[in-house]
Amino acid sequence: MNRLGNSVLFLVLSAVALPSFAQQGAPGGRGPAAPGPPPKLTKVKENIYFVENQAAKLSEIGAYGGNLTIYLTPAGPVLVDSKNEAIHSDVVAKIKSLTDKPVKYLILTHNHGDHSGGAALFESEAAQIIISTADRENLAKAPNQKWLPSLTYSGHAALFVGGKEIELQEMRGHTRGDTVVYFPAERVVCAGDLVTHPWDDIPLIVNYGDGGNWTDWDHSIEAILKMDWDVLIPGHGPSMNKEQLTDLHNKMRQVIARFRELNRQKKSQEEIVQTLIKEYRWGTGPAAGVVPGMLAEIR
Repeated sequence: MNRLGNSVLFLVLSAVALPSFAQQGAPGGRGPAAPGPPPKLTKVKENIYFVENQAAKLSEIGAYGGNLTIYLTPAGPVLVDSKNEAIHSDVVAKIKSLTDKPVKYLILTHNHGDHSGGAALFESEAAQIIISTADRENLAKAPNQKWLPSLTYSGHAALFVGGKEIELQEMRGHTRGDTVVYFPAERVVCAGDLVTHPWDDIPLIVNYGDGGNWTDWDHSIEAILKMDWDVLIPGHGPSMNKEQLTDLHNKMRQVIARFRELNRQKKSQEEIVQTLIKEYRWGTGPAAGVVPGMLAEIR
């Protein structure tokens, strides 16, 4: 495993500028939000909190972004994901309610704007931003992209901050370079958009344009389930335990198996979608945008 102490082993230098995030919205054609109350701060363990959208609905994502995790260390907090630019002041206020130390590191689980949109602002406040090399490349491909993280890793890495260990593992599924963050002492894992819920409001999807696919998603969830943890913080929605993740995994596997069956029967895209909506309540909203790629992958 690569080790990251106060620096990251694989360093990529880039110019730092204020970003333009209009092109970075979450995949799947999410439209303008009609958000509910502002996000809330939820305690997970003694040193771990996360900022979650109160209603856990798709309509909040455009305004507030995805989940943001706060890990308190004696050297300063370490964040997982940044939510978006618009909610930055609220996020900073929540962090300051827990500690007066500045943010030390911000780890991005992937490149999509609902998770990375506030990262440049944190960097301007002296935080070091870390993302997988693959998802930095995804971010660089976005139209009009003006800011990129300066620290990357590939495969595995670890941070040691204020006597605390944080493990980073690169997986694939939602994108080609998803980062799963593990806090071994607290037995907590952050999975980014490899995991979202509740099922009826925030459907699981992969982003084919950024190198995601369902085959690798399945393998990644299997790997996460083998890890030693009690609480998982998903990319969207409330925290989960292993039983809940197992149920979610099995349900999506059923959708994929049914999709393969219908595809082999030469059903049309519309017939497949209507069947999946009827039988599994999956296939509307962002999930609808995934179906064309599934026709090629799941045969």
